[in-house]
Order: sequence, then C-alpha cells, then structure tokens
Amino acid sequence: MSTNDPKSLIRIARETGETAQAEPVNLAERVRALRKERGWTLEQAAQQAGLARSTLSKIENGQMSPTYEALKKLAEGLAITVPQLFTPPSKAQVSGRMAVTKGGEGQSHATVTYEHELLAGLLTKKKMLPYRARIRARAFEEFDGWVRHDGEEFLFVLTGVIRLYTEFYEPIDLRRGDSAYYDASMGHNVVSLSDEDATILWVTSLG
Repeated sequence: MSTNDPKSLIRIARETGETAQAEPVNLAERVRALRKERGWTLEQAAQQAGLARSTLSKIENGQMSPTYEALKKLAEGLAITVPQLFTPPSKAQVSGRMAVTKGGEGQSHATVTYEHELLAGLLTKKKMLPYRARIRARAFEEFDGWVRHDGEEFLFVLTGVIRLYTEFYEPIDLRRGDSAYYDASMGHNVVSLSDEDATILWVTSLG
C-alpha cells in the first residue's frame, strides 16, 4: 500500500514503536493547530521542517497526503514524534506553568542562514517564542527575500557583531549587549559581520 494513503501512514507511524492513544485525527487540522500553537507562519514552519511552503500549505488544506519522509520532516520540525501528528492534543492545565531550558539543551533547528535553539519548547500556548540563534548568513543575498511574520520581535546580541536589515530602515550594526525591538511584519534579516558566527537571543510575540 502506498505511503500516501492515510491508513498506511498511521500503520507506519505505529511501527516506530509508539502507539497512538486515541483515534487518528484530521492531519490537516492537526498540523495547522500545532503550527499555530508555536506562533509560526507557514514560511517559518516550512523552514523548520525543511519543506516547501507550498507543500506545507497543501498539507494544511487537505490538498495532498504527505509521504512518510515528509511526515518525519514535519514531526522533527515541530519537535514531536510522527504518531503525535495523529493524536489529539492533550488538555493540559495552563495555569502556574514553568519551563526550564538548561544551556545547550534547547531543541535545535538548523537552516542555511540560521541555527535556532528553541527555548521552553515543550511549553504550549505560549505568549512568547524565545530562542537562541547562531547567525550563519554573511550576506543579505543568502536569504530568499525578506523574513516577515505576525507579531513583534526583540533581539539581543549575545556574542559577535550582526547587521540587522529591515524593510523600512537603513541597515544597522549591533554588537554584544545591543538590542532591537521591531514590528515583525516588516521584512527583516540578520547577518553576521564577525569572523565567528554571532549569536543572539530572539523573542517573538505570539499574540
């Protein structure tokens, strides 16, 4: 049976050694909900998963059944297991929560231009998305256009020197201890100017 068949996908998922605890859910709705829980745009989620934005859009709209390889990429990008893609979300208590991420233990998501370390990654329904980023890019041309998404964003330079490009302002160079707060729907990109990859703390609002 083809891995494009939903029933086959569920069978393969269970063969990974983890059994779903509930009836399978609508994959399109589940993927969309998981992405929105993290406050990611389609572009951000596709980048995290290593999938084309158009592919993710079709999955979320039920216009295609992904292969198992695509499911594995999607699950890794969302920092969950494949079976969890087919499991209803748990009704967790949301008050009095806390998440601790020790140095180097964040969920890693590498791209061509950035290497993100997601902080408090196991905490759902957050109001903020905090992550540490290593800036690999050295030139604006390495990006496929502007990065833009809903919300506001704060960055704080931890090490090295960066250049912050924004759609409506002149590029600005920032060093260790410098910070910037900006409208994330405005196009923005960051590159390293130092010999070593610069690192920054990024916090994105989700509401």
